[in-house]
Amino acid sequence: MASFASHCVLKLFILISIFQISLAARKLNELVQDQPQLLRYHNGPLLSGKISINLIWYGKFQPSQKAIISDFISSLSEHQSQNSQPSVASWWKTTEKYYHLNSKKATLSLTLGKQIVDEAYSLGKSLTNEHIVELASKGDKMNAINVVLTSADVAVDGFCLNRCGTHGSASGSKTGHIKGKNYKFAYIWVGNSEIQCPGYCAWPFHQPIYGPQNQPLVAPNNDVGLDGMVINLAGLLAGTATNPFGNGYFQGPKEAPLEAASACPGVYGKGAYPGYAGNLLVDSTTGASYNAYGDNGRKYLLPALYDPSTSSCSTLV
Repeated sequence: MASFASHCVLKLFILISIFQISLAARKLNELVQDQPQLLRYHNGPLLSGKISINLIWYGKFQPSQKAIISDFISSLSEHQSQNSQPSVASWWKTTEKYYHLNSKKATLSLTLGKQIVDEAYSLGKSLTNEHIVELASKGDKMNAINVVLTSADVAVDGFCLNRCGTHGSASGSKTGHIKGKNYKFAYIWVGNSEIQCPGYCAWPFHQPIYGPQNQPLVAPNNDVGLDGMVINLAGLLAGTATNPFGNGYFQGPKEAPLEAASACPGVYGKGAYPGYAGNLLVDSTTGASYNAYGDNGRKYLLPALYDPSTSSCSTLV
């Protein structure tokens, strides 16, 4: 009986490793890839220049929760004063290697942009993909990534079933100085899974739904839902920068691509394997696990990124 159960668990992990996430949505119970994935360039544009990350808060968020996300975004910029290493900015540097491979040799600089708050649930508490695009359209679309963040009491199509967040692009309006020109803007959506599926979208800060039932890690900002959102947002930002319009760097079908972060599922530190996030830094006071320092004394846990120069998953620790 035990042998049969073990065989079933092995089959489960194999299946998980085959069926990859749609539109860069993050699956936390996938196998760590034994073989490196080669992300092919599909000749499309990458985001470049100075890009503002606009945050659209949908639903109820405490000021302390908003600060966790906004501090993370600010930490991406290398010019921010970060004396402690490894830093969020050093984690982000892996994405620059994709730009070095591109013949155009473009560069990308990210800054925290506008923050839009919708606490009145203007579109209700059950959202479709069309609703997400509508919300994302509220932010500035030129030279921007619009990030929609939904609170724990908001349901979104596919949330907790096959995705924890997603990134994509939508058409911008042809007005003002860009009238008559077609363009697209990039957007991201991430949901707070604290109530609905923390074992799926906030692992390793919660007991996983599937796989080895190891003890969950302590969240570095003492908020399982928001620390989980940071993990998802970080991975989706990397995917957005390197594959913003579906024709950048990815492997597999365009509808369900492996990208910079989703090519390294479940990996956060060296020595990671299914059910184990890897060797991480631990706060001596709180016991929280993390792998990057951010602005304002923050600590974050960030996903490994696929390094095209080494054809391997790159971790900070």
